[in-house]
Amino acid sequence: MWKAVASNALTLFIVVLIAAAGVLAWGREQYAGPGPLTEAFCVKVERGASLASVSRNLEAQGAISDARIFRIGADYAGKAGALKFGSYLVPPGASMAEVLAAITEGGASTCGREINFRIGVRGPEVLLRELDAATNRLVEVVKFVPGTDAPPAEYVDAADDEDMRFQVTLAEGVTSWMVVDSLKRADFLQGEIAEVPPEGSLAPQGYEVARGGDRAALVAAMGEKQAQILAELWAARAEGLPYDTPEEALIMASIVEKETGVPEERRQVASVFINRLQQGMRLQTDPTVIYGITKGEGVLERGLRQSELRRATPYNTYVIDGLPPTPIANPGRLSIEAALNPDDTNFLYFVADGSGGHAFAETLEEHNANVARWRELERQQQQQNSP
Repeated sequence: MWKAVASNALTLFIVVLIAAAGVLAWGREQYAGPGPLTEAFCVKVERGASLASVSRNLEAQGAISDARIFRIGADYAGKAGALKFGSYLVPPGASMAEVLAAITEGGASTCGREINFRIGVRGPEVLLRELDAATNRLVEVVKFVPGTDAPPAEYVDAADDEDMRFQVTLAEGVTSWMVVDSLKRADFLQGEIAEVPPEGSLAPQGYEVARGGDRAALVAAMGEKQAQILAELWAARAEGLPYDTPEEALIMASIVEKETGVPEERRQVASVFINRLQQGMRLQTDPTVIYGITKGEGVLERGLRQSELRRATPYNTYVIDGLPPTPIANPGRLSIEAALNPDDTNFLYFVADGSGGHAFAETLEEHNANVARWRELERQQQQQNSP
């Protein structure tokens, strides 16, 4: 009899173990397998939110299939207390494990709204953008010019959102004076910038910043990034270049930056100026003359006068030999690369071709023909635009 009872108990125990193993396997599959999302979803974690409230919210919105399994998985992974407040983009079919990783690993929010303070060659503008989770694209909500336009109500409300992301974007070819002048108008930053950094020393790119961040610290980060880029590219430079120092290469890069906005042309433009230097020709480039007039403090809203092209200044490359004494803007990485690894050409001249790019020439005769074509295009455009 006792043998029968023991046998039945053992059988029941085995059945329970098998059932438990099955439940465990099912739970693991639910946790690690594809989730129910059919399109991208923006998960928002409020500051101070508990795992229980977040898991219930995720289940209610269809991001996960079972809040209890999600919490058990978080406990097992040791992440139950590691929630990071913010907004995070979860892709379609994301597993519970992937959702958990998104909301516990931290870093910048990957969806929701952002305020982008963009510094361009004509000054700053502020964009409030919101991520469309379905297309994974930022959609413009409102845009205005700080210091000129009154901040729209949408911006004022958004700027107070604790979950708001802030970014400062420095465009290629902006002068250091413009950077400092523009940052004074960034109302989400604080602190003073003691002096304008050396021209060319700031790296054009986007910088994630915190609300209340220090302006001087941001400018220092821009400088550190540019120094890093220049050192890296100088070490990989081509042989036989006509400059002795990284600073001279930076001057060339700034000229290339101001001469063309077409990325594919940068190395060709650099080759023209390098060929000229190597043959003892003057650079004869308008952007350096303009910088000698404006000192980088604003934009020259007119054409150059003949008297300005003849006037002897350290930046008038129609008069001086070689490079000007400093960069004339902050060049981006592509222009620095072009200055240090130019195309191998015999080009000595270039002029606008009417398409946004330039026509290059090896001889003055070819160049004059290109100039004539450009002037004819200009004449035709003026006729079309005249009333």
